[in-house]
Amino acid sequence: MQIYLPIAEVSVNIFLLIGLGGMVGILSGMFGVGGGFILTPFLFFIGIPPAVAVATGANQIVASSFSGVLAHFKRKTVDLKMGLVLLVGGLTGAMLGVRVFTALKELGQVELFVNLTYVIFLGLIGGLMLIESLNAMRRAKMVGPVKRTRHHSRIQGLPFKVRFRTSRLYISVIPPVLVGLLVGFLSAIMGVGGGFIMVPAMIYILGMPTKVVVGTSLFQIIFVAAFATIMHARDSFTVDVVLALSLLVSGVIGAQIGTKIGLKLKAEQLRVLLALMVLAMCAKLALGLVLEPSELFSIA
Repeated sequence: MQIYLPIAEVSVNIFLLIGLGGMVGILSGMFGVGGGFILTPFLFFIGIPPAVAVATGANQIVASSFSGVLAHFKRKTVDLKMGLVLLVGGLTGAMLGVRVFTALKELGQVELFVNLTYVIFLGLIGGLMLIESLNAMRRAKMVGPVKRTRHHSRIQGLPFKVRFRTSRLYISVIPPVLVGLLVGFLSAIMGVGGGFIMVPAMIYILGMPTKVVVGTSLFQIIFVAAFATIMHARDSFTVDVVLALSLLVSGVIGAQIGTKIGLKLKAEQLRVLLALMVLAMCAKLALGLVLEPSELFSIA
């Protein structure tokens, strides 16, 4: 059954959109990511213009992340203080990102820039996560579970320290704000929640426990993605309400399912699965940039 999207000016299969929303919701609940790094490229593939895919994809992330964070609140695995510190940087980064996105849209370079950004960041983050997670699993098999030691000599030396009791940390607020700034910028530029960067940064840079990372990441993503959506709607008029609603319901349901699945897997297994998904999407986008398109156009 086809549905017409007025802002995107295309017709797509409604069941395909529902399936995409459900898949993104499951990823959100399992890994603490918004799922936009999967959703946005898929929207490209089915014919949604890049500007509309980025702006509207951020809107869907709000719903799936909200659904997922509710489940984590029940399990008390959300560090609210850390989430608010991350949010300060996230909102600032999102504001800057929307301004850059609007300027690129006017120049007609949005699609190329978004694809290149995806390839670079997904390849880098996915590769590092996969290597580290496989090494962690190998060490666990050899010597049994080992408590992860944290080496943050430079971070510990920074000023403005705050105690985060839920995460059992006493560190400067500067690193979390900078991480939030980067994620907020990427959320506006790429139509993602930024969890594929936020999650490893919270684990390996800030030293947060894995069980707290997912819920805290989702908490921050809700507000940053919502802010980015509002800014896109105001500045570039690229939010398609019909597309957003088609993705929302299945995304909310999928997030609840994903949360239950995630609780049954070990932390190292979750990180390996997330790394493989990131690398697979990176490869798909990279091929799209270098292969000759099926239809060629020229301006005479």
